[in-house]
Amino acid sequence: MNKPFIKGDNILNRFVAFYLIAVLFLWMKTYLSQLFVFNLGVEGTLQHFLLFINPIGSVMLFLGISFLFKGRRKYNALLVIYTLLTVLLYANTVYYREFTDFLTLPTIFSASNLGNMGGSITALLEPYDILYFIDILLFIGLLLFKIVKIETYDPSRRKIAAVISLALGISCLNLGIAESDRPELLTRGFDRNYIVKYLGMYNYTLYDAVQSTKASAQRVLADSSDITEIVNFTKSNYAEPNEKYFGIAKGRNVIYVHLESIQEFVIDYQLNGVEVTPFLNALKDHEDTIYFNNFFHQTAQGKTADAEFIIENSLYGLPQGAAFMTSSRNTYHAAPAILKDYGYTSAVFHGNGGGFWNRNEIYKSFGFDHFFDATYYDIRSEDLAQYGLMDKPFFEQSVEMLKELPEPFYTKFITVTNHHPYDLDPELATIEKHNTGNRFIDNYFQTVRYADEALEQFFNDLKEAGLYENSIFIMYGDHYGISQNHNEDMEMVIGKEIGDFESAGLQRVPLYIHIPGADIDGGVKSTYGGQIDLLPTLLHLLGINAQDYVHFGTDLLSENHVEIVPFRNGDFVGPEVHHIGGVVYDAITGEELDENDPRFEMAQELHDLVQYTLELSDNVVNGDLLRFYTPEGFTPVDRSQYNYKKQDEM
Repeated sequence: MNKPFIKGDNILNRFVAFYLIAVLFLWMKTYLSQLFVFNLGVEGTLQHFLLFINPIGSVMLFLGISFLFKGRRKYNALLVIYTLLTVLLYANTVYYREFTDFLTLPTIFSASNLGNMGGSITALLEPYDILYFIDILLFIGLLLFKIVKIETYDPSRRKIAAVISLALGISCLNLGIAESDRPELLTRGFDRNYIVKYLGMYNYTLYDAVQSTKASAQRVLADSSDITEIVNFTKSNYAEPNEKYFGIAKGRNVIYVHLESIQEFVIDYQLNGVEVTPFLNALKDHEDTIYFNNFFHQTAQGKTADAEFIIENSLYGLPQGAAFMTSSRNTYHAAPAILKDYGYTSAVFHGNGGGFWNRNEIYKSFGFDHFFDATYYDIRSEDLAQYGLMDKPFFEQSVEMLKELPEPFYTKFITVTNHHPYDLDPELATIEKHNTGNRFIDNYFQTVRYADEALEQFFNDLKEAGLYENSIFIMYGDHYGISQNHNEDMEMVIGKEIGDFESAGLQRVPLYIHIPGADIDGGVKSTYGGQIDLLPTLLHLLGINAQDYVHFGTDLLSENHVEIVPFRNGDFVGPEVHHIGGVVYDAITGEELDENDPRFEMAQELHDLVQYTLELSDNVVNGDLLRFYTPEGFTPVDRSQYNYKKQDEM
């Protein structure tokens, strides 16, 4: 029954009015966040119009759920839904400040990792963030102090249907206009920025939920026929090894060093006339080192976990969340398992808890024999960084454990000191901060220098232990250290304006392949490549043909190496053209190419190939398709054979 409106009544005492005010506040709050907080690349009148209207349909729909409740409960329901949507908006704001990306359901469900982040999250908070929640306090106050009296009468079904129909109508109109400007927006949604820009934060969340559900269902529905297309694709793209390098490191120990957050621009960089990375600079120029200066990280939301996943499997990380969390029990043909058939013992060294990024589970699926996590280290409070044991004591203690491993071994060392927010005890700093005025950028150079010194110590300790000469070292940057949110201040660091082209270039990370005493014709190579290429490159250096494995990368040293580097959002870079955000650039000059340039059509074709490649890789992971395919001579991993608990804890 509807309460009749009597002249003199306060219109705010009607629930419909209260609902509309809540819609207005949340609409404006979301719109302003999308406009000023998220760098969505909005261009032109139409896109600005869509950005303005896209929150309202979903806001009306979600808050409209409160109409389904009776009496006082509809007010409680509205406040709860309003608060949840605000928390979602704010959580994306904080996440975006660090990762220039949006939350996904797999990321939210892996929130157990946040317990290890501590001050890293605190550093992302701003005093003005209280503005996100002040309206909630206002609404509660209006009801608590009875400035707005609760209406006990309930709206008719006709009014409820009208509200829901209007909300759906606005959302459909929004989608129709968006599709006219960006065809196949939902069916080819590789870039979350586009979804938020065109459809808004809350519709993006619905889209992500559907995509995540589809990915989960994909494994259930997969069968052995699904792997055939993928095997044929990877075999057709296989790059024959370069005879000069094939087997040059056969039988050697393999030592991977995961260079946390180190970007290529710091190599040879001088701050106030002082080298930031003197050891890495010298190693780059060493005759036993091949250094790649056009090597790119290819991570998405998983960042460090994505980097590990890519290098171990030559599979791409997932577009949402991280395979480390969602696909830890899949069948994989990872490097440790491959090398086990060639007599290798494998181990990971990391001074953080084994549960962080679910490593103690997915490493079993990769076939790692050992995982030396924080429980294996003597960790003093003064030696702790944000994510575990600082690099110098980490390497020092790791070498002692490394001595006990049977040779040859395949190992990976995960460093942590050079991680956001780049805090370092002033007593440990051996170089001045930068002077951009941006705290994270300025601190970054001190933690990079600390990491460089730790690496030099590590190499010296390995030489003393007799483990240096018979090893191959591969050192790679895992992902960016300075996000795109800081591009304006980064212009002072690199001395040039940073647009989309330069921003893509900043995704370069260092790659070192160092083989002591080998005749490798060391030097700097300008070959374009990415983390996806490391596994086939390593196997060929060890004299193992990678042809029968499902690898989406190709040998960096092969004359047939494919120099197209896909990013997870479907963009790519290469030696001739870059395809970034729908714009094609000359790879050398950075000049935008128009449709009349013959390279433009080539770039569009490569863009389609990149998206197809990413889809195939996602199919492998989401469908767990490698369970249907066993390469000749490969021994499948038995997860039950692995237990990483320290013996005195069992």
